[in-house]
Amino acid sequence: MINPTEFMQQIEEAAGFIQTKFGDNPFPNVGLVLGTGLGDLIARMENQLTISYSDIPHFPRSSVESHAGHMVIGTLAGKSVVALQGRVHAYEGLSTVEVTFPIRLLRFLGVKILILTNAAGGLNTQFAPGNIMAVTDHINMTGMNPLVGPNLDEFGERFPDMTHAYDEDLLELARSAALEEKIHLQSGVYVSVLGPSMETPAETRMLRMIGADAVGMSTVSEVIVGVHAGLRILVISAITNVNRPDCMEPAPLETIIANAGAAGTKIARVIEGVLSLLPSA
Repeated sequence: MINPTEFMQQIEEAAGFIQTKFGDNPFPNVGLVLGTGLGDLIARMENQLTISYSDIPHFPRSSVESHAGHMVIGTLAGKSVVALQGRVHAYEGLSTVEVTFPIRLLRFLGVKILILTNAAGGLNTQFAPGNIMAVTDHINMTGMNPLVGPNLDEFGERFPDMTHAYDEDLLELARSAALEEKIHLQSGVYVSVLGPSMETPAETRMLRMIGADAVGMSTVSEVIVGVHAGLRILVISAITNVNRPDCMEPAPLETIIANAGAAGTKIARVIEGVLSLLPSA
């Protein structure tokens, strides 16, 4: 159970450490979270300041090899941004409070717009590996909610409304950027499961029946906490494989990472386009 006083002390200690590295410059108001195989944006950033997760007090570290574990502050498409290169997941044995600690930390530091990426399995049969999908809504099938326990009044109200979790204006900017780049941007509902085991054919069939277009093991807890904290949120998924319950095939991690990387190049171009269309702070 979260202790609000202790939690805020941890947030303040982590933020204080980052500010000593960043100096007196205004902290970026745009935050990025980069999922499996989606680190291509880092190479495009200029004036980089890199901080290892392991150096930040209380910051959770991922045990997943494909998540680099760095906070990178720099300039992308002319905008100051902070990027989290890798995330942690509840299936690693962490609580949802720990999983979402980085999101609350970014908000405490001054981030107002949060752009999340992830690798997801396609459920919509119109999708193909390497597609990218703008998330328009989500279904939480993890059985967990990061807001359970005492409310953190410093961040938001007890019962945040989730009617418009995914910012319509940011979605329109993403569509405009994709059109400009001649990239086909799918749209759909993302369902989050706990993992780490992959879905069975019966589970896949069920997820499709309840209206999901893609499935993954991250993101939704981050979105819930982001909405609670008043962040504007955009999520883009890399479709790494397509699950067809009547002819399921294994999806090895190597294939997932490779397909996420291919989709990641498209995601990077779309995000750069979104950033270029955002008004300057």
